[in-house]
Amino acid sequence: MIVKNVWEPVGLGLALLLLALETTVTGNASHSCYGTPGLPGTPGMPGKDGRDGLKGVKGEPGIPAIPGTRGPKGKKGEPGSPGLQGKTGPMGPSGIRGEPGEQGQPGGPGMAGNYKQKHQSAFSVVRQTGQYPDKNAPVVFNHAITNPTQDYNTTSGKFTCRVPGLYYFVFHTSQIANLCVNMYKNRQKVASFCDHMSNSKQVSSGGLLLRMDAGHQLWLAVNDYNGMVGIAGSDSVFSGFLVFPD
Repeated sequence: MIVKNVWEPVGLGLALLLLALETTVTGNASHSCYGTPGLPGTPGMPGKDGRDGLKGVKGEPGIPAIPGTRGPKGKKGEPGSPGLQGKTGPMGPSGIRGEPGEQGQPGGPGMAGNYKQKHQSAFSVVRQTGQYPDKNAPVVFNHAITNPTQDYNTTSGKFTCRVPGLYYFVFHTSQIANLCVNMYKNRQKVASFCDHMSNSKQVSSGGLLLRMDAGHQLWLAVNDYNGMVGIAGSDSVFSGFLVFPD
């Protein structure tokens, strides 16, 4: 910029000098057709950039590159942080039973028991209904007279042995029609008592001594002859009790 400012006055002076010389020459030699050529002018300012040209045509695909060789395996990285615990999987099969462990120390003494209470089992129940019992099903004696250990179930009609031993079972029934009473132990009939009607009302009874194990069940059932009732003045009673515990 400094050089440009210096030459501008010089160029202007030279231009005036040349103009004066031309005037002199023209006056002295009017016979000449052309004057003396002038000095080159000062270069102009640079022009602006032109516009971008149009996009060229897409070239042909290049030659495929040759795959490089696989580099050596890198070093093992540091282990990441543990993830969240997953859901519990299905239980696997049981393993082989291990060796028995050492015997532990004896425990302290337990609470004092009652021998008599542990070996008690007795019931006496009555059937209080005028309806005949269902055929081939346990006869339900629905009211307990004596049943301290609840060994007889007044809903199902079954006695369940809790204390193993020798038991005696007996029934006394009132009937107004033919009656057959069967005694069952664990679905097996052990005795049958039948009485055919000869009066307007009759009483039938029967008893049996049985060996019972814990969990065994005993009940009474009737067949087509089911004229048992339990009404006022005509009770039907079923009883049982432990004679000798094991």
